[in-house]
This record gives sequence, structure tokens and C-alpha cells, in this order.
Amino acid sequence: MGRYIGPACKKCRRAAMKLFLKGDRCNMAKCPIDQGHGAPGPHLRRRGKASDYSLQLTEKQRLRNTYGMREGQFRLFFQRALRSRGVTGEVLLQSLELRLDNVVYRMGLAPSRRAARQFVHHGHVRVDGQKVDIPSYKLKPGQVVSVRDNAASREYVKPNLDSAENRGFPAWLAVDKGAMKAEVLHVPTREEIAPVVNEQLIVELYSK
Repeated sequence: MGRYIGPACKKCRRAAMKLFLKGDRCNMAKCPIDQGHGAPGPHLRRRGKASDYSLQLTEKQRLRNTYGMREGQFRLFFQRALRSRGVTGEVLLQSLELRLDNVVYRMGLAPSRRAARQFVHHGHVRVDGQKVDIPSYKLKPGQVVSVRDNAASREYVKPNLDSAENRGFPAWLAVDKGAMKAEVLHVPTREEIAPVVNEQLIVELYSK
């Protein structure tokens, strides 16, 4: 499956907000968003206000790029949310938050979701003591995510845990920094999910 290998900051500029695709480096002074750089491409004057479709597409791209997913995979998550009980937009966000690569990022084992995906794929992560190398693996309440008992894995994690602790761990995760593990306490509520998006616009876009 293809993957984006271009500049990560270009996605943030297109979304007109920080997506934190580069981890703590996004807090540096040279961040294009903080410097006021606009969207990439020809800088033509926009005429009129954005259409409903444009607003819906922008919200979808923001959320998809935040979690580093390709369009086909993101659409699959939406279709699963559509078939599930509950509010479709909220279920979609909860499913994205419970992805293994996202939990690895949230608990501080990697500096960004992209790095977390690679960390999982290379076999450094255990779920309930068993090796899981599928970044899209969906976790359930009660499951425990930990780092494999390997010196190289643990050395990589230490500075990332310190940074994550400074920005704060999610309330739905019980993180044991010393043991380098975390337990999923419950499915995160809408208020506990970080992305600033209007998920209803995404539902409207895919419902056309």
C-alpha cells in the first residue's frame, strides 16, 4: 500500500492548523503554522466563501492526516462506524483513538503517530504480553500495552515518555511510566478525544 513521503508540514499548512505530525518538533519556533505561512501552492485570491463540500472535505482531510491514514483505510473505518450502534461521528473518533499506533503515541512510547506506527510494525510492542505488529489493531478496555523487554526498545522510549508526561496523558489511559505500559480504562468519550474537528461534516461528506 502506498504512503505519503513528502513534507509533513505541508499537510498542516493545507489544514491551516497544527496536526502534530512531527511530534515535539511541531512546538519549535520554526513551525510554518506559528510563522503564519499559508496553504501550499499558487497563492491566488479566493473569491466568495467556501462551499459546503469544501468545508466537509477539509474536515475529513484534517482528521485523516492527523491519524496518518490513506483514504481507503479511513473510509473503511467510517463504514464500520456507520454499521455500529451509537452516533456515527463519535464512534469513528473512538475507533481511531483506540488504534494501537495511536495508543502507543498517546502513552508516550513514540514522538509521533508516524513513529508509533513504525515502532509497532517492527515488533517492539506487546498487548497483554503478546506481540502485536499491526498498527491498526483496535484495543479494548482492560487491555494492557507495553514495551518488549529489550534494552534498545526501552532506551528509545525513555525520552518520549518524559515528553508525553509533560503534555499530559489521556484520562482513559492508566500509564505506568516506570514499567513502560498502559491500560485502556474505558472507551474515550468525545470530550476526551483531542482532534479539533467537526465530525458531523465528515458524516455528511460520506453520506452523499
